[in-house]
Amino acid sequence: MDWSKTKTIFILVFLILDIFLVYQYFEKRNSNQLEFIAESTFEERLKENEIKYSNLPKETTKERYLSAKSKNFSKDDMKKLKGQKVTIYDNQKIFSKLDKPFALGEKIYSEALDAFVKENILNGDQYKYWGVDEDSNAIIYYQMHEEKMFYNNVNGKLTLFFNENKEILSYEQTLLENIEEFNEEEEVLPAIKAIETLYYKGYLRPKSEVTKVELGYYTLVQLTASHVLTPTWHVVIDGKEDLFVNAFEGQIIHLNTEENILE
Repeated sequence: MDWSKTKTIFILVFLILDIFLVYQYFEKRNSNQLEFIAESTFEERLKENEIKYSNLPKETTKERYLSAKSKNFSKDDMKKLKGQKVTIYDNQKIFSKLDKPFALGEKIYSEALDAFVKENILNGDQYKYWGVDEDSNAIIYYQMHEEKMFYNNVNGKLTLFFNENKEILSYEQTLLENIEEFNEEEEVLPAIKAIETLYYKGYLRPKSEVTKVELGYYTLVQLTASHVLTPTWHVVIDGKEDLFVNAFEGQIIHLNTEENILE
């Protein structure tokens, strides 16, 4: 064996390896710099338009799709509801009239209302307050899964009806059950990317403020009784406008009572 030639070959191999590693390092650094520049540029545009935001979720999150089924209510379920006259429609919707009205007090939403829901509604601890529909004198709650809301989901919804004296007289309820995660975990888009999507699509106006950002779910596929839900960013503008962005794909979701439209 010619040791001199062998040594030369080893030196060349290690030199090539060193060059490759240096190339990889600079490629990664340049990529990170470009990402930082792009993010900085976007933040500068927000500042130029006087668009404010704060307290965004920053941790990298991995989520899965959910599957669920609409609950078929039974006579045994009806027996659990005391002080109410309960009717079941199409097996999957409860309508109940209270024997005694529940007074809301000065403010429509309160901790007392949450307590009423937990104590008097089937699986009431699975619902969270969403808002008030003034036109129909209705208080809306949506179902939750692991602290994440099912946005605008007619199959996991509680609607409490009140009168002019701010007393709850009746309610309607639907419920999802057998909620399971499926498919592999995927990284969700960062919250700032959801805001960026809304900005470039023209949904963030100058001098507006992003007042809330949270992660939940919306229905991606709905069959007769089975449903598939996907992680979704809920972005609130100026404390009153609700916008939604698919947290996997990045499309803006327009939530309607009939269907979900992607943009």
